[in-house]
Amino acid sequence: MPSFGVNSRKHRDTCDSELIAILDEAIKHTDFSVIWGYRDMEAQNKAFNEGNSKLRFPKSKHNHLPARAFDVIPYPDGFGASTAEFYKMATYVLAAASALGVPLRWGGHWTTFSDLAHFELMED
Repeated sequence: MPSFGVNSRKHRDTCDSELIAILDEAIKHTDFSVIWGYRDMEAQNKAFNEGNSKLRFPKSKHNHLPARAFDVIPYPDGFGASTAEFYKMATYVLAAASALGVPLRWGGHWTTFSDLAHFELMED
């Protein structure tokens, strides 16, 4: 069964408890790496400047502690993974959220900016 490595655990541990539960359930079914939970000002603004985020600090759900968002990539191919691999991974992550009753939004469903690695809590 897949499990989280040291870096994935480090990022996972910065997330909201509901997100941790989703990650822990999803990893039982498919292998992936957690590449972001919390992002500080420097990391968030770097993501914005590089075009990997549409939001500057502190507007992203990554900028809360605990984080209200996480980014994951298929293991072992990471960002080199095919779109199909990201969709497969997302299916397991979204299924875990549904099973746990946690409303989760996937960046792969966005129409203006596709972010296949990004998941965030849906809030009022």
